[in-house]
Amino acid sequence: MGLSLIAGLLLGLLAAALAELHHPALAAVLVGIAPVGTLFKNLLSMVAIPLVATALFAGLAKLGELRTLGRLVVRTLGFFWATSLVAIALGFAVGSLMLPRAAVTPERQAILRAAAVDPATIQSAAQSVPTGVQFIVQLVPANPFKAAAEGNLLPVIVFVTIFGIAAATLPLDKRAPLIGLADAATDALIRIVQWVLLIAPIGIFALVAPTAAQYGWEVVRAMLWFIAAVITGAALFIAVVYLPSVALIAHLAPRRFLRAAFPSMMVAFSATTSMAALPNMIDAADKDLQIPRPVSSFVLPLGASINRAGSALFQAIAVLFVARLYGIPFGFGQMFQAAVAVFLASLTVAAVPSGGVISLFPAFQATGLPVAGLSILFGLDRISDMFRTMTNVTGHLASAVVVASIENRK
Repeated sequence: MGLSLIAGLLLGLLAAALAELHHPALAAVLVGIAPVGTLFKNLLSMVAIPLVATALFAGLAKLGELRTLGRLVVRTLGFFWATSLVAIALGFAVGSLMLPRAAVTPERQAILRAAAVDPATIQSAAQSVPTGVQFIVQLVPANPFKAAAEGNLLPVIVFVTIFGIAAATLPLDKRAPLIGLADAATDALIRIVQWVLLIAPIGIFALVAPTAAQYGWEVVRAMLWFIAAVITGAALFIAVVYLPSVALIAHLAPRRFLRAAFPSMMVAFSATTSMAALPNMIDAADKDLQIPRPVSSFVLPLGASINRAGSALFQAIAVLFVARLYGIPFGFGQMFQAAVAVFLASLTVAAVPSGGVISLFPAFQATGLPVAGLSILFGLDRISDMFRTMTNVTGHLASAVVVASIENRK
C-alpha cells in the first residue's frame, strides 16, 4: 500500500508538470482512472455502517452490565478529549515556530485565492452544522434507518447502543440468538473487507494519482510551509502522544502497533475519511491487536464519529496560517479564544464536505479573522485532509488499545 501511495503521488506530480508543458495526456489518463478509486472507497464505505451496527450490538449485548458500559464510555471520551486538547496546544506551538518562515508574496496569494471558493458558500455550510441543543436532539434519530442511509454514523451509534443495552438486560436464552446472529454477520462483513483489501494497492493509487495531477507542484509549493507545518505537527503528535500512550499504558511495542495500523492509515490518507478506514480498523483490532470485540466495536465507531484530534491540530495551525496570510496580529489571547472554539467544535460532528474547515467558522468569528481565509483553506483542503485523517485514524486505534488495556486490568 505504501508503494502504491508513493507511486500515485510521484506519477500525479509528473503528470501535472507535463500538463504545464502542454503535454496533458498523462494527466488525462490519471483523471480518467479516478472512478476506480471512488469504487474502492465505496466498497469500504458499503460495509462500514452494517459492520458498526452488528459489531457494536454484539459487543454491548455481551457486556450484560450497565456499570461496565458506563466505565467504557467515560474512559473513551476522556482519552478522546485529553488528546484533542494536547493536539490543539501542539498545533499552535508548531504553527508559531514554522509559519513565520512562510513569506507570503502577492504571487502566492494569487495562487491561493485562485483555488478559493465563494466565502458565502462557507458561511452557509457553517450555519448548517448543528450546535448546542440542536446537536443533542439530532443524536437521537427519529428514523435510524434513514440516518444509516445518509451515512450519519453518530445517531446510528446511539440507536444501536440503546438496542444493545436493552438486549443485555434480557435473559441469556433470549439474548444468545441475537448475539450469535450479530457475531455471524460481523464475521461475514469482515470477510468482505479482506476481499476488498486485495485490490487496495490499485484503489489507493487511483485515489492519490488524480489528486496530485489536479493540484500539481505549484499549488503544493504555494502552501508549502502550511502543509509542512501540518505534516510536522501530525508526525510529532503521533510520536509524542499516541505511541507513548500505547507503549506506556497498554505495554504494546510501537513498531507492532504501527504495523497493525498501517493499512488503516493508508486507506485514511488516500480516501480522506475515517469511515472508509473503519472496516480496516475493526479487522486490525481483531486480528493483529487482539482487542476484545466489546471494546473495539464501541471505541472505533465512536472514534470515527467524534475523535478528531488530528483535525484539531490542523485547525490550530490553519488559524495561525490565515492570520499570517492576511498580516493580522495573533497573540496569546486570540490563540486562547481560537483554542476554545476549536475544542468545542470537536465535540460535534460537521457532517459536510471538508468538515474540518467548515467547523473553523466559530474560531474565525471569535478572533476576527476574515471568512475569505476559510475559503482558501476549503479550496485546497484535500492535501491537508490526507494527513489529518491519517492522524485521526491512528488515534482511533490507539484509543482502542489504551481503553482495552485499562479495561483488562479491572
